[in-house]
Amino acid sequence: MTNVFDITDFGAVGDKAADCTEAIQQALDKAGETGGAVVVPPGNYLCGMLRVPKGVALTGTHAWSFGRNGGSILTLNRADVPCMLDLTGAFGCTVKGLCLAGEQLGEGIHGIMVRHGEYNGGGEEDTTTIEDCRVGSFSGDGVHLDRIWCFSVRHSMLCFNTGHGLYINGWDGFILDNWMSGNGGAGIFADKVAASLTMTGNRVEWNRLAGFYFRNSNTLNITGNYFDRSGGPALDLAAQPGKRSDTVTVTGNVFNRSGAGDFDKTPPADELDNCHVRLRRCVNAVVSGNTLRVGTNDGGTGPKSPLYGFVIERLRGCVIKDNAMLCASLKANVLDLGGHDEDVIVKDNAGADCAAAGCFWPSLRGDENIP
Repeated sequence: MTNVFDITDFGAVGDKAADCTEAIQQALDKAGETGGAVVVPPGNYLCGMLRVPKGVALTGTHAWSFGRNGGSILTLNRADVPCMLDLTGAFGCTVKGLCLAGEQLGEGIHGIMVRHGEYNGGGEEDTTTIEDCRVGSFSGDGVHLDRIWCFSVRHSMLCFNTGHGLYINGWDGFILDNWMSGNGGAGIFADKVAASLTMTGNRVEWNRLAGFYFRNSNTLNITGNYFDRSGGPALDLAAQPGKRSDTVTVTGNVFNRSGAGDFDKTPPADELDNCHVRLRRCVNAVVSGNTLRVGTNDGGTGPKSPLYGFVIERLRGCVIKDNAMLCASLKANVLDLGGHDEDVIVKDNAGADCAAAGCFWPSLRGDENIP
């Protein structure tokens, strides 16, 4: 008995004309009965919402590029669904090698979604894996993980979505080697809680709200990422009144030309968001060994930004030290708004802001006018 099912055997046609929802769902249901896999051959398959069963691998051919859909493409054709792929309850599932195209249909439609009604709502770890996928042009978030427990998003591109690239409310995740590009919100957005996350080797660029946005979050490892041209802070870590964000490591990252607003004439609504890193109500966090610089849009167009390097307020037991900050900001490399408790260390951050350094680009003496 086979346990690998090709969607074309169930009637799916990759011509971007026929509705393939029923055929693909039949293949998924069949795989769910055997704990098997569903294969999506190269082609462009129109579909609405698909529910992935527990323990199923949904795989395609990874042949997409930065600006182009390719390989095994699923294109949304319904504007009245919450998402394209619903992984709620699909414990242990893998989605790999697919290109999901949202076509900006509807309002608030997510590419991939897990949504439990409560934390630990499924009674076990989700253990969701998303790998080698391009999830783009959805009217909601690229990937929306609500009350998630255990997940991995690897070597994927979450791009050009009206919402966020990746929404997280939950914990225990690996986010590795991804593009998060051109989203209307943040590259990663966590407004409730995010915990026990490792974020490494991601390229986070041209997201309108922020690069990474965390509230009330803890035990985060943010290491070796490249943040480029965020509309607001590249990293915005804070907490609501009465709460905190704590135990966070931020090291080895590049923060480049953040705080760009709408990338044209409108700066961030809050001037303090015109910065690389904004920290508020944080405890036991370290920001060290990063590099930061100002910039414009590609080709020298658009606003120069950011105004500030670090904007900090109401910290305790935090270290901001040993960062390279020559020409990291236009006005002040560190804007300290105070209100701290004890043991806040801010020192040994090398380099002056652009005004004090007398140059716009980080440069050697005598080379200040060379971009």
